[in-house]
Amino acid sequence: MSNHRPYANALELLRAAKLRPTPQRLALAKLLFEKGDRHVTAEQLHDEAITASIPVSLATIYNTLHQFVGARLLREVVVNPGRSYFDTNIADHHHFFFEETGKLMDIASDKIEVTNLPQPPYGAIRRVDVVIRVAPKG
Repeated sequence: MSNHRPYANALELLRAAKLRPTPQRLALAKLLFEKGDRHVTAEQLHDEAITASIPVSLATIYNTLHQFVGARLLREVVVNPGRSYFDTNIADHHHFFFEETGKLMDIASDKIEVTNLPQPPYGAIRRVDVVIRVAPKG
């Protein structure tokens, strides 16, 4: 018999991020992080939660995703105003966005070189995110 608790990884992740492990956060962390690197919208995660019999509202999904972004467990990738994906891969990288299917695909950071960046009006550049939009053929 295994001693592995079903939420052990999610619990450890939340504690390391200094987030209180509420039942909903635990359940959503398990859905998000136990399937490898992926990109999800809030609506997709809500559908997964409903399918997994996790009683959670879409508003709670959005709040939790933004808490996870704030704790640097996720990256938010904005592809259009009002359309964001949440990326479980928080390492530096870029994306292809396929307009026809709405899918995102990772591009390794060493495959794109960004040069001649202007000096920001204040502060320092922390990260550059490149989203290459791919239109359907034809």
